[in-house]
Amino acid sequence: MTTAQLTSPYQHYVYAYPHKTAYRRLPDRPALASLWAAEPKDALSLYLHIPFCEVRCGFCNLFTRIGAPDGLTGAYLDALERQADAVREALGQEGQVRFATAAFGGGTPTFLTAAELERLCDIAEHRMGADLRAVPLSVEASPATATADRLAVLAERGTTRLSLGVQSFVDSEARAAVRPQRRADVEVALARIRDARVPVLNIDLIYGIDGQTERTWRHSLDAALAWRPEELYLYPLYVRPLTGLGRRGEEGRPDPAWDEQRLRLYRAGRDHLLAHGYTQQSMRMFRRTDAPRQGADDYACQTDGMIGLGCGARSYTSAVHYSFDYAVGMHEIRGIIDGYVTTTDFTRAEVGYRMDGREARRRHLLQSLLQAEGLATDDYRARFGSSPDDDFGPELGRLADRGWLSGTGASGLRLTPEGLAHSDAVGPELFSPAVRAAMAAYARK
Repeated sequence: MTTAQLTSPYQHYVYAYPHKTAYRRLPDRPALASLWAAEPKDALSLYLHIPFCEVRCGFCNLFTRIGAPDGLTGAYLDALERQADAVREALGQEGQVRFATAAFGGGTPTFLTAAELERLCDIAEHRMGADLRAVPLSVEASPATATADRLAVLAERGTTRLSLGVQSFVDSEARAAVRPQRRADVEVALARIRDARVPVLNIDLIYGIDGQTERTWRHSLDAALAWRPEELYLYPLYVRPLTGLGRRGEEGRPDPAWDEQRLRLYRAGRDHLLAHGYTQQSMRMFRRTDAPRQGADDYACQTDGMIGLGCGARSYTSAVHYSFDYAVGMHEIRGIIDGYVTTTDFTRAEVGYRMDGREARRRHLLQSLLQAEGLATDDYRARFGSSPDDDFGPELGRLADRGWLSGTGASGLRLTPEGLAHSDAVGPELFSPAVRAAMAAYARK
């Protein structure tokens, strides 16, 4: 790794820890019933993954394929039902199982037709036992697929949060990000979502796009604010291997000027939203001050007790994080999806990462520090019987020396405003050597 990469604020988006590129085949293929036997099951999170999109954006490295041949979405839902039945049986006695949150992601869940979305909800409710009208339900959508019939299904089935990937309200910037859309169509989709009366609208925007300026960035922010979204996510643009932009040769070259541009746009966006009645929840997430809360976990579905269904979903127990194989390239993704839809035995974990006590501590530290409210030391001590300083003193000291961390192990730890701005460098700083090695050894496909 070069000096420029080491000092870049944009090293790795820590959505979950360990990252999926650290997962490997589990030789013993542990039975799900054994993995979940001793786990608490009274507040589980449920995630259903739909790996289809109408197009693939140039920056996207998510597990998704473009389009679906006739019959594939139906076959995928058939497999999802088989997997749900196997997982529900592995969880054990019905009275001990309760879901506290649910989410449909992808890909683009609204790639499915309205009838298929009904079926997806049925899988969550009737196969898994999640009461979608009683728990927070978040669903991801794209402007092109946010049609009135699909939104009507989602609203009627209890959706409380709809996240729309807009990225930019400037047509030329959308094209530069290889995202074919027109602002006029985005505005129509937003109007439909508001008409559907889903309680929480989230709009995703991206900064750092080629040709973007502070003026055009403010233009997108103001266009989003006109809809008074309850949440806004501001994402820095990454150019990853095997993505559309990556294949253009735009990946892998350290660029301090681009880093500075993204930092400048981040700060401008942050300050603009704070001035318009939003509070900062993390580097990326901003919530309108008067927005309804989403429940105790507030859409935090990355904790232990996470059940993921679908070939791109992850599941988390205290001892093992598991999923299916991971890829970014289209050919490999299609092969994994084809294998998933023909699978009949979903009773075992195939690919994953075994967690130990040290990794569990790191995970809790990462998940807490990367939120604006920070880490409660008393909670950490209650969970692990030690303090963050005891376990991670040198790493925390380095963050404090850079001016990124405030507080002490006794009073609680919180990233400073500059620490939040550098969240994508803070996270990788705290990865364990074992996770770093596994990620480095991952063969891209």
